[in-house]
Amino acid sequence: MSTTTSRAIRIDQHGGPEELKLVDVAVGDPGPGEIRIRHKAVGLNFIDVYQRSGVYKLPMPLQLGMEAAGVVEAVGAGVTHLQPGDRAAYASQPPGSYCEVRVMPAKCVCKLPDAISFETGAAMMLKGLTVQYLLSRTQPQGGLQAGDFVLFHAAAGGVGLIACQWARAMGLQLIGTAGSDEKCALALANGAAFAINYAKEDFVARVKEITGGKGLKVVYDSVGKDTFLKSLDCLQPFGLLANFGNASGKVEPLDIGLLAAKGSLYVSRPTLFTHIATRESTQAMADELFGMVSSGKVEIRIDQRFPLDQVQQAHRSLEARQTTGCTILTL
Repeated sequence: MSTTTSRAIRIDQHGGPEELKLVDVAVGDPGPGEIRIRHKAVGLNFIDVYQRSGVYKLPMPLQLGMEAAGVVEAVGAGVTHLQPGDRAAYASQPPGSYCEVRVMPAKCVCKLPDAISFETGAAMMLKGLTVQYLLSRTQPQGGLQAGDFVLFHAAAGGVGLIACQWARAMGLQLIGTAGSDEKCALALANGAAFAINYAKEDFVARVKEITGGKGLKVVYDSVGKDTFLKSLDCLQPFGLLANFGNASGKVEPLDIGLLAAKGSLYVSRPTLFTHIATRESTQAMADELFGMVSSGKVEIRIDQRFPLDQVQQAHRSLEARQTTGCTILTL
């Protein structure tokens, strides 16, 4: 058995960014169904903040990180879709991507096309696959057709900017919300049809104005507590609210009678990891994502880069909503 040493970021208890510690860990050989991968770049996501702070409680000690890209060093028994030397990228459970080298399940790791850089691969997997399942798989009754309006909160973030471009490619009119005029301009530059600065405007009233009073078939909401009830008010009868994150805090318990009163509405709380539960589903979704990026219909913006040992500052910037587009850790 061979063993190598890797720098990694670990926490020993839930808490603030100061809990993120740089440590050396021993990495062995992959077992059945596993690979060993040497990372070239690592993606940063809001789920990392939830796991660090304790919104999502996980056993300690915990090595954080849900996505990365690099080169496969070794494969375990039963792994047939990857081999040593392959360029690869992933969004995957369990956490652990904040490191140089790791052993992990091979199921959600995909070969990275040569046309896509490691940095882009690391930045896009979790966020891009999230947009894929939202726009392609989390649809209202009757589906989405070209010309339909959709509302997407946090439209200038990593997921949001991908969604703006993907929606444009589908012929949808995406209405994006953001917290500043600069972020609204960024959403518009990336394909949003309309942008609402929720710090200045009531987004419900603006949505009604844009849609001629009809409301929307669907709202995609990763903000959570601060926007949830108002998001319901943006929907037309039988509309769908897909809440896929809690950036402002967890949504309060819902009186289900509200859904009847507001027009027989639907609410979903989807997660990426349900969608990528199988190798086949992961690959099909990744193929669509790779196609969007390789064709130029979706450009992955990396607006922040932090060395691995500056991960505390990276988390502070993310939590303070000082970031736009994607953020990566460099090795």
